[in-house]
Amino acid sequence: MKDLLPPERKPQGGRPAKSNREMLNAMVYWLNTGIPWRDLPERFGPWQSVYSRFRAWTKAGVWENILVNMIQQDIIDETTLMLDSTSIKVHQHANGVKKGAKTSQQDAAGED
Repeated sequence: MKDLLPPERKPQGGRPAKSNREMLNAMVYWLNTGIPWRDLPERFGPWQSVYSRFRAWTKAGVWENILVNMIQQDIIDETTLMLDSTSIKVHQHANGVKKGAKTSQQDAAGED
């Protein structure tokens, strides 16, 4: 997986950034806990740094490359990937039924 991540040092030099391993640990922690970025523990450093690298990797397609590579190596099975819908909520008024509209149950019962 190390080879799939962008290089840690930029060619122009400058202050060395945190290692990809440390940043990846922070991102996995964030994904597992579902906490806001601002609540990352201090041991990961400034949350803005982790967020910036996460966004940069997302835009560069790093996550897609990692996923494809892991599928090709049979590390994960793409048929078992899923979204956890327990956190997806819909407002009570977004259920698709308009006020006064008849539902299929009313039509089937013959109610008018």
